[in-house]
Amino acid sequence: MSGNLRAAYAEIDAEHVCKSFDRRGSGSPAVDDISMKVTSSSAIGIVGESGSGKSTLVRMMCGLLSPTTGSVRYNGAELNGVLSSKAGRREFRSKVQYVAQDTISSFDPRRTLRDAVRLPAVRLLGLDNKAADARVDETLESLEIHPSMADRYPSEVSGGQRQRFSIARALVVRPRILLCDEVVSALDVSVQGAILNMLRRYCIESECGLVFVSHGLPATAFIARDLVVMRNGVIVEQGSTDDVVERPQDPYTAELLDAYRGDEAVEQLAVAAAR
Repeated sequence: MSGNLRAAYAEIDAEHVCKSFDRRGSGSPAVDDISMKVTSSSAIGIVGESGSGKSTLVRMMCGLLSPTTGSVRYNGAELNGVLSSKAGRREFRSKVQYVAQDTISSFDPRRTLRDAVRLPAVRLLGLDNKAADARVDETLESLEIHPSMADRYPSEVSGGQRQRFSIARALVVRPRILLCDEVVSALDVSVQGAILNMLRRYCIESECGLVFVSHGLPATAFIARDLVVMRNGVIVEQGSTDDVVERPQDPYTAELLDAYRGDEAVEQLAVAAAR
C-alpha cells in the first residue's frame, strides 16, 4: 500500500466488546459481546431505544470509553495504545471524528463559531491561521453554511445551526470515518431532513465512512446502507437497510417499524430530506 493510500485509509474494528458500568459486575452490561467493523466506505446506522447500548458502543469505537472486555483496534493496532501517545492521538483524531447531540456544551461560549471550526485544523493538521481559515471557508461552503454565520457566538444561533457547525468542526480535518451520536434527535423535522441530506451528500462525495446512531428509525434508514438494531446491549438484527426495513426478522425490529407506519413526521422528514 502506498503512503498516500495508507494515509487515507481508516478502519475501526470492535471485537467482542463488553462494557459494564457496575463495578461489582452484578448488573447487566451496557454492551454485551458485540463485534463490528467500520471502514472509510461504511454507511452504518445503529438504531435502538434509550438504554440499548448504541451510544456506549460508538463511544468505545472513538476512544471516549474503554471496553470492560474485548478490544477496539484502529488500523490493526490496539486503540488504547494508539491514544497513549500524542502522535497517535493526532493521527486518530485527524482520521476519526465524533459528533454528539449536545452541541451547546461542546462549544466555548467566549469564542466564535469560526474559531471553533478552525481549531482542529490548526491542532490536528498543523495549518497556520491563513490556511486554516481557507479550510474553514471551504468546509462551510461544502455544507452550505453562509460564511457570515461563522462570526457569531454559539449562543447566538439556533440548535440546528449549531449542529451544522458541530459537524463542520468534525469535517474540517477531512476525516475518513465520522461517528454521529444522536445528532438530529433534538431538532425539528425540517431541520433533521436538511442535516441528513447534507451528511449523506458529503460522505458520498468525500468517500468518508459514517456511523449514524439514533433512536429514530426513519432518519437512520434514510442515511445508512446497512442497519444494526440494538436492544438491551446486544444486536438483535443487522443487514442491508433495505432487507431490514422490508423483511425484518426480529419481533423488536418489526415493532420499531410498526411504530412509524403512517407517522406524519416520517412523511415530513422524507419531504425535507428531498429538498
